[in-house]
Amino acid sequence: MALLGPSTDYTDKDFDSLNARLKVVIASAFPDWTDTDVADFGNLLRELFAFVGDVLTKYQDNQAAEAFWGRVTQRRNILALCKQIGFVPRGATASLVDLSFTLATAPAGDVVIPERTRGRTEDADPVVFETLAAAQIDAGTTGPVIVTAENAERRQEAFASTGKPNQEVRLAGTPYLDGSAQVVAANGAYEVVDDLLDSTASDRHCTVAVDQDDRARIRFGNGAIGIIPAGTINVTYKVGGGTGGRVDPNAIKRLESTFTDSLGNGVQLQVANPAASSQALDRQSVSEIQLAGPRSLRVAGRTVSREDYEINAERVAGVARSLMLTADQDDGILENQGILFVVPDGGGAPTQAIKDAVLEMVTVTYPNTLTFRVDVQGAPYLTVDVSCRVFFRAGHVKSAVKASIVDRLQRAFAVETAEGDEDLAVGVDFGFNLQAQDPEGDHPSIAWSDVFDVIRDTTGVRKVDTGEDGVTLNGARDDLEIELRQFPTLGTVTVIDADTGLPI
Repeated sequence: MALLGPSTDYTDKDFDSLNARLKVVIASAFPDWTDTDVADFGNLLRELFAFVGDVLTKYQDNQAAEAFWGRVTQRRNILALCKQIGFVPRGATASLVDLSFTLATAPAGDVVIPERTRGRTEDADPVVFETLAAAQIDAGTTGPVIVTAENAERRQEAFASTGKPNQEVRLAGTPYLDGSAQVVAANGAYEVVDDLLDSTASDRHCTVAVDQDDRARIRFGNGAIGIIPAGTINVTYKVGGGTGGRVDPNAIKRLESTFTDSLGNGVQLQVANPAASSQALDRQSVSEIQLAGPRSLRVAGRTVSREDYEINAERVAGVARSLMLTADQDDGILENQGILFVVPDGGGAPTQAIKDAVLEMVTVTYPNTLTFRVDVQGAPYLTVDVSCRVFFRAGHVKSAVKASIVDRLQRAFAVETAEGDEDLAVGVDFGFNLQAQDPEGDHPSIAWSDVFDVIRDTTGVRKVDTGEDGVTLNGARDDLEIELRQFPTLGTVTVIDADTGLPI
């Protein structure tokens, strides 16, 4: 019986290699078959088997790659890796906004604005906010009253308990907002916990896990660890969030319901948002999880090394990036002291509440050494103004192309890289980390070529002027130096039509 000879080249698995090896084994079994290159049915079958082998080995390689943190690309697989190390990726967060309610005329009776009143923008695809509390405009007054609203929708679902151990229910709404589930069964309310390892037979505990489709699964105990729910299981939760929920001042102008006063008279209630909404975030992307997951294993209950401070600071909700500098990295810092710079979600200056939470995290929750003093500060930003001269493709609206350029640059300079934007990276990081990536360089810098590539690859751009004024960063056609403490942020973007010399 003919056998395929041994091979130590484990990468030799493509169509051509498999086809060549099949020719060898066929020749050993059928020496009289010499027409291996003609178009007959036997050669067709051989090439068919080689093609199937090529496809199967491709799938095998992909499956093997998905088992490693550095090579995983599918969200379902990286969530499985996170489960192995006990890391829970952050889901989408919802933006908050203060809504101001006023009446056109003073009513004869009180006007109650119930909780979950919905206000929205006037766009074709409106952004909707629900109030988190009820409010009232008293009779004879026109307001205003201020109520906080959230870019989220509250939902309720009911499930019939099977009475079996380890039962699960899957919520229909998506995307699920972390921490929003409230679970009540016929035998009482259930507390959502991280896991059931410490639960006893008398604890009404359950866990919530979010899958790759942002749907939540609620799991109950088996009677020995966590009480099995009885009767009807009622779940109240929220869906929504993400960067699409950010709104500018005075963008919310419509209400989705009508109102009357306490006497039944119709009233004209008006809504507005005097200030912009808070900076909501999309769920952590695969690339962000690849970085955050392994880092979560590096701190074993204390804050000691410089990296420990950064890792623990980023555990605080609302902190996107951090940098710890001591006298070893910056001569301007005293011995046994350090400055912990933080960048909040979406950029800008961190609130005092965030700075206090970071300080508590690195000194109390994860205690640091007693003789070391740490000061938490907001990151100093380097504003990057971009100017470019662009040749546009025929048939494209120039103003729309400019908007695409601005959008791509904003995504490239975003504090956190969104899923699918990995190709837009321009090295957005603290100067100290950029210096570490290029230790032979004189100064840390933002690469001019990276910004050029983002502009050049925009749909509708035919060519970018490569001259001195083609693409400039803060007025110069060169890499932009950045100090160790600084974090880059996008400033103004100027797009000039290279054919006319006029700005768009």
